[in-house]
Amino acid sequence: MRKWWPLAAVCSGSFVFLLDTTVLSVALPRIGGDLAAPLPALEWVANVYTLVLAVLMLPMGSLSDRFGARGLYVSGLTVFGLASLGCALAPGAGTLIASRGVQGVGGAALAVSTFALIGSVYRGPDMGRAMGVFGAVTGLGAATGPMLGGVLTEWLGWRSVFFLNVPLVAVTIVLAVRVLDGHRQAVRTLADLPGMAAFALCAGSLTYAFTVAGEEGWTSPEVLGLLCLAAVALAAFVRTELGSAAPLLDVRLFARPAFCAVMLCTLASTAAFAALVYTSLWLQSGRELGPVRAGLALMPLALASFVTSLVSGRRLHGASPRAVLGTGLGLSGIGCALQAMPGGHSSVGSLAVGLAVTGVGVGLLGPALGAAVFAALPPERGGVAAGAMTTFRQLGQTLGVAVFGVLFQQGATAGPARVLAAAAGVGVVGAVLAFVWGPKGRARSETVRRSAALTPSPTRSGPTPRPPRR
Repeated sequence: MRKWWPLAAVCSGSFVFLLDTTVLSVALPRIGGDLAAPLPALEWVANVYTLVLAVLMLPMGSLSDRFGARGLYVSGLTVFGLASLGCALAPGAGTLIASRGVQGVGGAALAVSTFALIGSVYRGPDMGRAMGVFGAVTGLGAATGPMLGGVLTEWLGWRSVFFLNVPLVAVTIVLAVRVLDGHRQAVRTLADLPGMAAFALCAGSLTYAFTVAGEEGWTSPEVLGLLCLAAVALAAFVRTELGSAAPLLDVRLFARPAFCAVMLCTLASTAAFAALVYTSLWLQSGRELGPVRAGLALMPLALASFVTSLVSGRRLHGASPRAVLGTGLGLSGIGCALQAMPGGHSSVGSLAVGLAVTGVGVGLLGPALGAAVFAALPPERGGVAAGAMTTFRQLGQTLGVAVFGVLFQQGATAGPARVLAAAAGVGVVGAVLAFVWGPKGRARSETVRRSAALTPSPTRSGPTPRPPRR
């Protein structure tokens, strides 16, 4: 039983982190009224968090490998808790936005170090069980965020959404200090400062472009300039990493079909899941349900994901990652298609079957993606593996919310049907990719692990959507 205490410490922090990515969505209108904040300021309350996460994911992965995941995890918890207190006490929108940015720093440290800790503590069948429990707990945190946010906002006010984090983080820090000692050996290398700068410029420009595209338009000079800047920074990042003795990310790994497929599957899974944002928005604006009832309507997805993650994690060790990834993405796509079929004239109850099918797919993907990405790199490079996966998750969410937002506004009278149809297509394409190029199984995973060790190496909420214009 004692061997699972580290997992409890990791799951606790991740639950708080992922809960906070979704719990805020229903509180924004109250925040705007209380702080007299205009709509652009409200958008930045959420979007600055996404921007900081996207910029810091890979650098945090490198720091995890250099200084140890345990220290980074506790530091991330501390920063996240203090920033949450700052958000709760914010006297104005500017202070709240700044505190949310600091929250993003702590959140990036949490997101990266959790995967690295799991990868360093558990092996074999225990890895499958650990990833299953981790996926179930974190998925539950993300899915129940809107409902909890609605309850807290209606009963205790929007500041309680942030105050809730403080005691949860304090308990997690105490638990982490007691049970995570000595679980991570740091890898001492030189910091890849040019790579960090190039990646930060690329990720920041790209995320900011997606953030303002909904208002300015995709063809506006500002957005096109940001996209060009992101492309130039990406080219500089690749060139820097290829010539670095201690790269932030070994880009040669993307020449391996299995590793590249896992990253693209990660991108597809979070992009498809972003459709949930617009289903929630439609339930509140189109069906006029209110925050609490809208959250309850989405519970079939949360429950199906929770149960599937627990069951699949226990059996993941002996299954083919290719089959699990392909099945999970396929079910996610089918579930979105089932939700899209009724269109805007459906009852809330008719969405339940589609949401449940999507939840089963999401439940399969959580542990499968984690296990597959760690199969592609040696254990001591767990921080970079986690940084790459969480970066692709964040990018997928950002892309999904931005692109689906355009579709949602264009088809406002049809509810989220267009968005869900597009999400179904993303899921199906990801499933085909997984079945063709995904890791074949344990034997293949060990081959990838050994070959990765020979390669020179040093070491999942997106922009706030706009309601459709009337």
